Amino acid sequence: MGRGNNCIGKYRLGRTIGEGTFAKVKLAVDGSTGNQAAIKIINKQMVMDSNLKYQVQREIRTMKLLHHPNIVRIHEVIGSKTKIYIVMEYVSGGQLSDKLSYVGKFGENEARKLFQRLIDVVDYCHNRGVCHRDLKPENVLLDSNGNVKVTDFGLSALRKPGKMLSTACGSPCYVAPELLANRGYDGTAADIWSCGVILFELLAGNLPFDDRNLMNLYRKISRAEYKCPSWFTENQKQLLSRILQPDPKKRITIHEIIEDPWFQINYIPSHGYEHDERKYLDDVTAAFDTLEDNKETERVMPKSSSFINAFQLIAMSDDLDLSGLFEEEDENKQKTKLGSKNTINDTFEKIEAAANDLSLSVQRLNNRITMHPAQNLTRCWPQSHNLSAEVIEVAPAHCVVEISKSAGELGVYKEFCKSLSSLLTEKSSIASPGSKFNRGQRPWPRSRKF
Repeated sequence: MGRGNNCIGKYRLGRTIGEGTFAKVKLAVDGSTGNQAAIKIINKQMVMDSNLKYQVQREIRTMKLLHHPNIVRIHEVIGSKTKIYIVMEYVSGGQLSDKLSYVGKFGENEARKLFQRLIDVVDYCHNRGVCHRDLKPENVLLDSNGNVKVTDFGLSALRKPGKMLSTACGSPCYVAPELLANRGYDGTAADIWSCGVILFELLAGNLPFDDRNLMNLYRKISRAEYKCPSWFTENQKQLLSRILQPDPKKRITIHEIIEDPWFQINYIPSHGYEHDERKYLDDVTAAFDTLEDNKETERVMPKSSSFINAFQLIAMSDDLDLSGLFEEEDENKQKTKLGSKNTINDTFEKIEAAANDLSLSVQRLNNRITMHPAQNLTRCWPQSHNLSAEVIEVAPAHCVVEISKSAGELGVYKEFCKSLSSLLTEKSSIASPGSKFNRGQRPWPRSRKF
């Protein structure tokens, strides 16, 4: 397959229409048909170095398996030794967020039409076990006729019946409160919450939950504290109150949204299609076959923990723990968080030193250390004692240590915490910084960003 400087297979590349850390998107023309396409060009090695290979594969596979008129289509995937070329449907109208910035807010009829199409997409995805987990106006494109095209499934997850998701991800102004509780959550209910935030923004021209301070934003989301503008109708307010319900068990379902009288006005459902799953995934596998993991580098370079997710950071505040809203606390389980102004390796050394002070044997697995009493002390500290310390790297010289006790004597746990605290330069939990949340300026880190 020939590739010149401006050609990828049968596609002739044009101007760059988007660019990120690991990829750029170029406008292209199919030489055989003359149709336009958007080609995302991903640097394989950068993806591999950032441990994002499976995340990229998941996004491609998910978007190829979802065949719906309101989801951006992937036509084919082409691989070379250094690049992955994702040939996608070109959506000329740009992001919904850009149009919101221009028009301020939508009229009721147009907002409802956009929301109806968004709900159709989410319903289609959920029926196929896919949770998007990053629904926001930036990931909703508009074609030349103003039709919705949902994209960016990089944070999506397959929902297994009876199983809860655990990874807190997405964009904070649109995230459901149960994700901030640092507990398991239902991805379908979380997507519904995000749809409610988008509906509010379409009708109001501003976000329901927005604050310069992270903790204030967190409180507003957890309590569903928002104020509807004066022009909102009672039907709009009632629907929003059922979607923006902080308890996911009481939140309205997709079926109930579709049956809502306000939603039903001029509603014509859009439907997706079925297809042969295997037929559409062959090129995805082939595109990654040329990428070989550098095992030697992995042996030489120590594995470092991923930098802390912003949702994990905010959930570390005991004063703002939302877990009580969703499940009962285990009174026997103790947790303490300490800040460390040390590298991750130095922090582990201090944890081991604190354990040695109490004659505890240690076992390290990745970024977690488990501690048990030495054999000659079993009469004092029974084997059921379970103490662990997990280290999360916030920055190269700043870490958070979370110490947990799920069984055993409280005195041992307290002594260990006291000993470790004295070894660390910072003796208190880290503070969460303030931040801005203007549209187009999302400072919270995401699981990945192309």
